Amino acid sequence: MNPTRVALVGDRSTAVRAHERIPQIATRYADVDLHWLSTADLVPAEAAAFDGVWVVPGSPYADEDRVVDTIRAARTGGTPLLGTCGGYQHMVLEFARHVVGLAARHAESPAGGEAGGVPESTALITELSCSLKGRSGQVDVVPGSRAAAALGEQSFERFHCSFGLTAADAEPLVAAGLMVSGTSPEGEPRVVELPGDAFWLGTAFQPELADAQPHAVIDAFVTAARERAVGRVAASGVAVAR
Repeated sequence: MNPTRVALVGDRSTAVRAHERIPQIATRYADVDLHWLSTADLVPAEAAAFDGVWVVPGSPYADEDRVVDTIRAARTGGTPLLGTCGGYQHMVLEFARHVVGLAARHAESPAGGEAGGVPESTALITELSCSLKGRSGQVDVVPGSRAAAALGEQSFERFHCSFGLTAADAEPLVAAGLMVSGTSPEGEPRVVELPGDAFWLGTAFQPELADAQPHAVIDAFVTAARERAVGRVAASGVAVAR
């Protein structure tokens, strides 16, 4: 069997519960080969060459710029991309900077030129007025979206974050093509995706923490990565194991 190679982008720590859960979840996928990539050592083009890239929770990352550059490489290269919690936040940052052209930064990061090399940057990912750290909540999903294919039109998810994207700040991103496909009952963004064939999905919640595993979002990502692996192997001329 040809393995499906997935890059886990994040600074692995025993203090992050999601990091402890991911290897356990992966045992349910016999064909998936996980590779943890610390952010300080990331080479974006090499990370994007995996069959899938999962930017995991645990921000602030040791090297935010390398994370954002890796997300960009995956997006432009069509590599299946999943971001959960901090990963979701940085997917939003990458889209804002490189598609919308905003001088956007994360409120946890220094202001000014240290945020993506962009001077006079403003915080796009900000501290939530009501922290979701350690909370569970309802997510309303847009029918027909990639998120709906995995979650249905409503789900109840576990969160562990104090920062995020607000509905007001999402407006210029939506105008540029970002889809907010999941929201809180009050209309605040909880899931984002990009239309098209390539899997590109970010969730404010942490599917890693769900009691029932594998979570539908993780399963959808792995399915997309498997398809990418089949294409990679076929392109190399190697017979694909069935």
